[in-house]
Amino acid sequence: MQATAYTYDSETRSGRVLLDDGTPVPFDTAAFDRGGLRLLRPGQRVRIETEGAEDSLRITLVTLQTL
Repeated sequence: MQATAYTYDSETRSGRVLLDDGTPVPFDTAAFDRGGLRLLRPGQRVRIETEGAEDSLRITLVTLQTL
């Protein structure tokens, strides 16, 4: 799934992404670290992996979107 980085805190390595429908979804340190990134800037397109649905949607991986 693709999303857009919305917020990122470099101290906690967590933040939120916006899904293409505008829904904000938080990600935690574990999801960020699993993606192997060093930093993330708001507006960057990212690829995410999730589990759960709707209200229980949880991001398990955040990495850069590559073509």
